[in-house]
Amino acid sequence: MDERGGSGRPQSDGAEGRRPSGTDGSVEPSHPVDTARPRHDEAEGPSPVPRDETPKAPEAQVTPEIRDTPEIRDTPEAQETPEAQDTREVQGAREVHGTPEAPVRDRLTKAAPEDSPAERSNTTHGPAGKGTPPAKARRGPGGGLLMGKPFGVPVYVAPSWFLVAALITWVFGGQLDRVLPELGGARYLVSLFFAVAFYASVLVHELAHTVAALRFKLPVRRIQLQFFGGVSEIEKESETPGREFVLAFVGPLLSLVLAGVFYAGMRAVEPGTVPGVLLAGLMISNLIVAAFNLLPGLPLDGGRMLRAVVWKITGKPMSGTVAAAWVGRALAISVLIGLPLLNQSGALGGEAKDIGGMDTVTDALLAAILAAIIWTGAGNSLRVARLREHLPELRARTLTRRAVPVEGGTPLSEALRRANDAGARALVVVDPDGDPMSVVREAAIVSVPEHRRPWVTVSGLAQDITEGMRVSAELAGEELLDTLRATPATEYLVVEDSGEIYGVLSAADVERAFVKAMARPT
Repeated sequence: MDERGGSGRPQSDGAEGRRPSGTDGSVEPSHPVDTARPRHDEAEGPSPVPRDETPKAPEAQVTPEIRDTPEIRDTPEAQETPEAQDTREVQGAREVHGTPEAPVRDRLTKAAPEDSPAERSNTTHGPAGKGTPPAKARRGPGGGLLMGKPFGVPVYVAPSWFLVAALITWVFGGQLDRVLPELGGARYLVSLFFAVAFYASVLVHELAHTVAALRFKLPVRRIQLQFFGGVSEIEKESETPGREFVLAFVGPLLSLVLAGVFYAGMRAVEPGTVPGVLLAGLMISNLIVAAFNLLPGLPLDGGRMLRAVVWKITGKPMSGTVAAAWVGRALAISVLIGLPLLNQSGALGGEAKDIGGMDTVTDALLAAILAAIIWTGAGNSLRVARLREHLPELRARTLTRRAVPVEGGTPLSEALRRANDAGARALVVVDPDGDPMSVVREAAIVSVPEHRRPWVTVSGLAQDITEGMRVSAELAGEELLDTLRATPATEYLVVEDSGEIYGVLSAADVERAFVKAMARPT
């Protein structure tokens, strides 16, 4: 099984640009921050709402630490990292909870990457035991030719499958020429049928994983048939080691059942006929698929079973992942060295061969490909496990910025003055009753020249708050990412369970906090 995905993080678009950080570049100490509330963890790369400087506006104070903030790209999702917060009274207006940070003049912030590492990870299974973490390109409907949607799960055939199908047709056709020489050129049609039937049995293997995942209420994004097997992209982790074991075991079990079915069919037909040869080949290939996947190392199904056992014994999913991943790496080395030697010795059922020649090169190449798949999958399984372990560190409450509520007709210069005086880093447009209507986007603020800010109202720079842009301050981890992914935006209004405004959450802040958490050792 493998990890993949993800599925969709908060994204946004924007154009690059740079602007000077002020007319004189000076900074002054900020107002003291009330420490009655615990401070939030600070993420890297702070860069608050740009402060306004006009001849009419008083000089707002900023924190000395902002002087070191690097200038980076100006894009619509330009956001900053969070700090601790408290509530204040600003110019008679109610200040909203959030992470305070004094603003810097015309400082531009870097946009979140088009695809953030916070994308949800997936679990995949495959007869070749391939495992990779969620790939950015896999979010779209692409992934090959759509063949159907059994159980509501789309099945794709990757372009690499056609290369493997051609290779199987050529190799199996050569074997048929020795067993059934009377077929002539028709042997390649029989071989092509074998290749399709073999991958149909691989699909059954993957469907076994899919049905088990759906039974455990784990969403499955898709099944993909590709080079050296197939993968079932399961979007969430099993909740218990028992379910993890069952989810991994059902694939090889179905392959063994298919091998038994093909064996029974082979006994019912003449051994020297086309049906007899096809059934024998399918029986052997399914036995190989089952045996290979039962090897106890990640990312193979047997590695997932080993992980479940260690998880059950230690009570720690990460301990099971580490153990199974290192066994997988040892297995990769064994395949790289042992497979060519076994082929040369004839231990796998063929004739003993002399070292050298094209057969030796082919064996070594096949072993290298399999070893690379296993080694990479084991490493990816470790990375995704660390991802899942750090997800709970992403909490909306600690990542939220302090925000100042302003009415829509407030000039931008005045709104920025209020935010600077409060050490706030976001603006929320409210109606006369104080109910939030929209969030002022920082990228829109920095696009307005200073000399025009007294004549531009905040309502013209704000993004209306849709239902999906209201998030609970209690959200954390994967639930938080799911919520942000459901409604992609650059900023979100964070509210308490009571409906009170807590602050503004930036998608870029979540991105930076995620990267920082992932950089720490497990």
